[in-house]
Amino acid sequence: MRRSTPYLFLLPYVAIFATFTLVPAVYGIWISLHDWDYLLPGKPFVGLANYAALFDSASPVFDFFWQSMEATGIFTVASVPLLIVAPMGVALLLNRAFPGRTLFRAVYFAPYVLGVAVIGLLWRFLLDPNLGMVNSLLGTDIPWTTGLPWAWISLVGVTVWWTLGFNAVIYLAGLQDIPRDLYDAARVDGAGRWAEFRHVTIPGLRPVLTFVVINTILASANMFGQSYLITQGAPGVETRTAIMYIADEGLRSYRMGSAAAMSYFLTLGLLLVSVIVFRLFREKDK
Repeated sequence: MRRSTPYLFLLPYVAIFATFTLVPAVYGIWISLHDWDYLLPGKPFVGLANYAALFDSASPVFDFFWQSMEATGIFTVASVPLLIVAPMGVALLLNRAFPGRTLFRAVYFAPYVLGVAVIGLLWRFLLDPNLGMVNSLLGTDIPWTTGLPWAWISLVGVTVWWTLGFNAVIYLAGLQDIPRDLYDAARVDGAGRWAEFRHVTIPGLRPVLTFVVINTILASANMFGQSYLITQGAPGVETRTAIMYIADEGLRSYRMGSAAAMSYFLTLGLLLVSVIVFRLFREKDK
C-alpha cells in the first residue's frame, strides 16, 4: 500500500469540508471586517469597527444585540438542565425490561424526526392565546405566545418535548454500554439503587454526559426556529434570540459585516463554554 492511499480516501471529505465549512468561515471573517451590503458594489474596509460596535453603548446595535444575547441566555439556562436530566430519567426507565418497551422508545423519539417548521407551526396554533386548543382545553386565557413568562415557558416546553427523545437515545446507548458486572459487584457490596446510580451509572455515562451537555448547550444557544415561528420574538423583542437578531441584521437590514461580527462573537463565547465543560468533566475523570 502506498503512503498516499489513506490521503486519497480522505480527499473527498477534506474537499467537502473545505468547500462548505472552512472557506465560508474564513470568508465570513473577511466580511466582518467590512461595511458589507451585498446589494451595493462598494464594501469599504472598516477593520474591527463592527466588533467594537458591540461594546459601544452609543452604537445602534448595542442595545438590540445584548438584549438578544440576554434572551439567548435565558432560554439556554432554562432549557439545558431539563434537557440533561429529563432524558436521563427516560433512558433509565426505557433501559429496563417491560412489555412494550420498544414502542415507548419509538414514541419518545418520534417528535425529534419532525422538522422545526412543522413543530413551530403546530405549536403556534395550539398555543394561540385566542384560538389555541391548549387554552380551550384548560379553560384559561393564558398568553402563551404574547406575554411573559408564558412565552418562555412555551418555548422551553416545546423544545424539551421536541428534542428530549434524541438525548434519551444517546443516554440509552451509553447505559447499554456499561458492563452489567459492575452492577452485580455493587449489589454484592450491598449498594442500593442510589449508590449504583452514583458510583456506577454516572461514571459509566461520563463520556456520554460530556457530549450531551456540550451538544445541548450549543443547540439551545443557537435556537432560532421555535422563537421565530411560535412567538415571533414577542412580547416586543423579549424572546428574540441572538440568531434571530443576527439574521435580521444581515438579511433584512443588509448589514452583513455587522451580522458576521455578531456571529463570530457568539461562536467564540460558545467555544469557551464548550472548553470549560470539557475540562470540568475531564478533571472529574482524574
